[in-house]
Amino acid sequence: MAPNNKNKSANKASGCSLTKVLTWIGIFIGIFTPIYYVLEQNLDKFYIFKTDELHDLAQRAVKLYPEDTASIVNHIVTELAEKHPKHVNPKHDVSAEWFFNNAGGAMGGMYIIHASITEYLIIFGTPIGTEGHTGRHTADDYFHILSGEQHAYAPGSYKAEIYRAGDVHHLHRGTVKQYMMPEGGCFALEYARGWIPPMLFFGFADGLSSTLDFPTLYSTVVITGREMIGNLLRGKF
Repeated sequence: MAPNNKNKSANKASGCSLTKVLTWIGIFIGIFTPIYYVLEQNLDKFYIFKTDELHDLAQRAVKLYPEDTASIVNHIVTELAEKHPKHVNPKHDVSAEWFFNNAGGAMGGMYIIHASITEYLIIFGTPIGTEGHTGRHTADDYFHILSGEQHAYAPGSYKAEIYRAGDVHHLHRGTVKQYMMPEGGCFALEYARGWIPPMLFFGFADGLSSTLDFPTLYSTVVITGREMIGNLLRGKF
């Protein structure tokens, strides 16, 4: 076969492969777009936690145990475990359930109370302060301050937003801010509702690109996966 014919055959094969790939992409989009649309319109039906109840719980715990973050966390997790025994991880006093979280340049300790496809509920914080990028997420995020303060800044503003114990900072889905936990630290009950899996990329990015702390990444994947899969098997989407 002449070289020219060989090139034509190669181009034809390449064109066929590209057509197949585009066809499969089209099929995928055609199938999953309506599924996503239906699920998106019905997300509220999958939530088991209520924002006002979590805010009330956080405020009551802060009033009961001022200056005692450990007791605040214990009170919150105990009450949640009583209300949602099948969907709450009660092992907040087990050190292995706590791990570092590096995301958006900020660093702190994290304990997962609940993780599923549409919700996550965690304790996040540090006693020494940190600062970073909130991330732009596919879920609404409610940051209930349990101790210390959180400062936040949105572009275009000339003043910091300041949230103290008992307050809640609502980061709306798709928005972004700079935030800081000042020296002296801050701990919070963080609740996200929406599409949780896409948020995991933000949670893993620093570990894969800067800290290279693979044991922490392993703990993050194992515990998050355990909770998400466990809740899915129990029918909690």
